Amino acid sequence: MDTWFARTHASLRGAACVTPEGVSRAPLLLCGGRIHASLPAWAPQIDLRDHLIFPALINAHEHLQINAVPPLATAEVFPNSYAWIEAFQAHFNDAAVMAALRVPKALRLRHGALKNLLAGTTFVAHHDPWHEALDAPDFPVALLREYGWSYALGWNSYGPPVQQSFAQTPVDRPWIIHLAEGTDAVAQAELAHLDELGCLAARSVLVHGVGLRAQDIDRILEVGAGVVWCPSSNERLLGRTLDPRRLADAGRLALGTDSRLSGSRDLLEELRHVAVHDELTPRQMLALVSTDAARMLRLPWRGHLQVGAHADLLIVEDRGGYEASSLIGLERSRIRAVVREGLPCMADPDFADWFALAEVDTVPVMLDGRPKLLAKSLADPALLALEPGLEFADARDRALASAITIEARC
Repeated sequence: MDTWFARTHASLRGAACVTPEGVSRAPLLLCGGRIHASLPAWAPQIDLRDHLIFPALINAHEHLQINAVPPLATAEVFPNSYAWIEAFQAHFNDAAVMAALRVPKALRLRHGALKNLLAGTTFVAHHDPWHEALDAPDFPVALLREYGWSYALGWNSYGPPVQQSFAQTPVDRPWIIHLAEGTDAVAQAELAHLDELGCLAARSVLVHGVGLRAQDIDRILEVGAGVVWCPSSNERLLGRTLDPRRLADAGRLALGTDSRLSGSRDLLEELRHVAVHDELTPRQMLALVSTDAARMLRLPWRGHLQVGAHADLLIVEDRGGYEASSLIGLERSRIRAVVREGLPCMADPDFADWFALAEVDTVPVMLDGRPKLLAKSLADPALLALEPGLEFADARDRALASAITIEARC
């Protein structure tokens, strides 16, 4: 039997499995990186009493390579993203920005992926040109592939041309574009312009949508398109965000972080931000990062815990109360375990036996002051040096990472 295939066998028992559709207390059976209906008798059993299992989160919009780039040092509110991009040009001369961009892009991409993984996100829609580093077999997260994209209607110097890219995208794959990212007339006119170009359809995934008006939402729902909501980024740059209720009620809304350059630290923080608005139910908020995101991005085997789904899991302690609420307000340091393709990759130290059964070598680390075990394949000192709040538990490893940080800043 293939070694990897055998290592991915596990029967997770005693936990409540939580999705937007409800709760199941049946054992969750993992095999070959997928959820299965049955397992051989020799498969190890993992006791997860007093735990909740969620589908690992889906980040529907991210720019992986810029998560360590310092944000623009201003409280100015911009009328649209084009004005923000123009204002940022002078920021490229800032010493801290130049130092951050000297870090090799391949490493910055891995850092963005690790940032997501630490917060229970194992799937990311990366909205930038493809890079060979994203094809590494040990890349920390899975990525959206076989999709079309353009950057924005008003910024044609970066990314594929809008109409050409849309036309080349198969009707059963998503096509993604920043749209209506602003509060002025420029942003408000973009949905109609996109429609006139023939690029608004069921496969269209529109990122931000702050400037969308009621009639624009009508049109989006009519054609079956979707919107990715990044409220932290919107409010920081534009002073407000869209009203999510109609889109969420129709299942046509997903959540994204937009990177730390303008948005939240991670998807868990973004969910906390959504909860403050008190416009959506906990079940709707869970759907934004699971079932609804998977539907919009055409990912039939992600975002749920049914047989055949990828065995990507977020495991937390059962704090009592309504199960879906347990994800809202969760700090990443309180995650009990993150599982990708059936193998644990980050967990609390008392999960050591599962790592051993799965033959996953680990390194002890501290995450926001709490001890964790991290898969050794993810514990590159140069990578950990980029992530605030993450450090090796061993003093010698911390010293090595510190030296790398100092060297990177010089």
